[in-house]
Amino acid sequence: MKRRFRAAILMLLLTVLLTTVVFADSGPKPQLAVRVVHAPQEAYYLDLLDEGTYTGAYETNETGLDPALLQAFRAAIPSGWHGCISQGSTRAPIWGDLTGQAGENGEMLHTFRYVGVPQTYRILMVTQSGEVFLSDVLQRDTLQSIVTVDWAAKTVEPQPVYRGYALQFLATFVPTLVIEFLVLLLFGFSLRENWKTVLLVNFLTQGLLHGCFSFFALQSGVSWFYFLLFFPAEAVVTLIESCVYARTLRGRSKRRAVLYAICANVCSAALGYVLAEPVWHLAASLL
Repeated sequence: MKRRFRAAILMLLLTVLLTTVVFADSGPKPQLAVRVVHAPQEAYYLDLLDEGTYTGAYETNETGLDPALLQAFRAAIPSGWHGCISQGSTRAPIWGDLTGQAGENGEMLHTFRYVGVPQTYRILMVTQSGEVFLSDVLQRDTLQSIVTVDWAAKTVEPQPVYRGYALQFLATFVPTLVIEFLVLLLFGFSLRENWKTVLLVNFLTQGLLHGCFSFFALQSGVSWFYFLLFFPAEAVVTLIESCVYARTLRGRSKRRAVLYAICANVCSAALGYVLAEPVWHLAASLL
């Protein structure tokens, strides 16, 4: 039994190592998508404003831009702020464009991405006729998020974050529960006698695990560092559940209960590995 347990832990650690090699030079980057509804019926520019006055030479690629509109836009930037694209980032590189792209439902989409996307920002819009909209100070609460600007109402509305957190948690925790019960049956345990125990234990262990990592995923994305923490945490959960199930599961031996805990958690860890990134992308699209 000890030999099998050590083998399971070794497999988890090897998975961490392989994951680290694969993801070491990659990973999700910050992104903020600005969705403009009831957009102006004339040319306009939209940019994110970051804190701090820009004093260097302009870094904007002005090819294809309207010089007069660009000058008017820069003149509308308030003191103590600077345009990330219209002037240049004072922090790290950021990619985006001032004109945006037409969406499927008539809205305009402006996407700003890479490590220079500010945490604290404002949104500035200036039209060709000189109309100006400047948002209040906003906070980017997750790694990737969406805000909606209603040009007609002159309002900005961030997407509610609870939907993304709920989806991230449920889409990882519920499949884990399904696996736990299926493996329970495969090991010959009575579902009628043990379902309450398995459900309670998983709410306390896997529920906490997936709750914490759902928060981590939406704050930092799913990268090699996510898995570097996830698999050791799963190993700890496996150890805890092995001890608990050895004392509480009915109908079979303690040895089988421990083997069940190891097998169920290895399967749920593998599923967590497969689902982590696609679920995160789906959850981030709701933010």
